[in-house]
Amino acid sequence: MTDLQNQIESRIAELDPTVELVALEQPGGDTLRLFIDHPDGVDLGLCERVTAQLAELLEQYSLEVSSPGDDRPLTKPEHFRRYQGRMVRVRTSEAIGGRSNFTGTISDTDGEVVEVAVEDDVVSIPLQRIHRSNLVPEPR
Repeated sequence: MTDLQNQIESRIAELDPTVELVALEQPGGDTLRLFIDHPDGVDLGLCERVTAQLAELLEQYSLEVSSPGDDRPLTKPEHFRRYQGRMVRVRTSEAIGGRSNFTGTISDTDGEVVEVAVEDDVVSIPLQRIHRSNLVPEPR
């Protein structure tokens, strides 16, 4: 899906270079789910503009475009840097220390490994082994 993701990111940048593709999922065969972000927030109008910008994909896919929400996915090294100090849930593709699910605070990252403070320990998780990662919403 990397080629498709690069194509989508390029097309979105033509529309507005400040719109970020946070995550791309393919939950069903012909459905693409895009989570986008913008410094001024995401509203219905922006989602409609992004959908229109990607009109050629509508011939092959059903598009769902939305904001990442409070439990936003963390999919890129810069996401972990941006949200350092925040609570995160991480599921790994392979067990680390006998576990594959971690909930804790992002304590550090170097772009290749993210350190998550879990209970009384700090777990080093290689980004390439992260299957899914989301922020834990903060109480309001």
